[in-house]
Amino acid sequence: MPSIEIISETPISMIELKDKLNEIKKRDNELTPRANKTLDYLNQFSKTKIGDFNKLKEKIIALNIPRLKERHVCKIIDVYPEDIDSLKAMFSGENIQPKQEDLNRILTLLNEK
Repeated sequence: MPSIEIISETPISMIELKDKLNEIKKRDNELTPRANKTLDYLNQFSKTKIGDFNKLKEKIIALNIPRLKERHVCKIIDVYPEDIDSLKAMFSGENIQPKQEDLNRILTLLNEK
């Protein structure tokens, strides 16, 4: 069996995926059944618009929180935690545990809306 080599890995948020699926739907006039189910899910649970997502992503990255990666930022915006405990829970399986002050800064940005 040939080995598979991952060339690059780019995180994608729910809102970006929703945008891509809508583009595909416009282009092809239909989606596969799995893509339709995914789009239904995204329509129900994605909380931001693509423009708001990009602005918020830039603001969180601009906080310069040590070891916070783009995949963490995408997941924070997807989940949109409302309190500090929900935000901490997102990092429970990760090698990163941001400081309390960094978590508060993230929550402040999320609550500005």
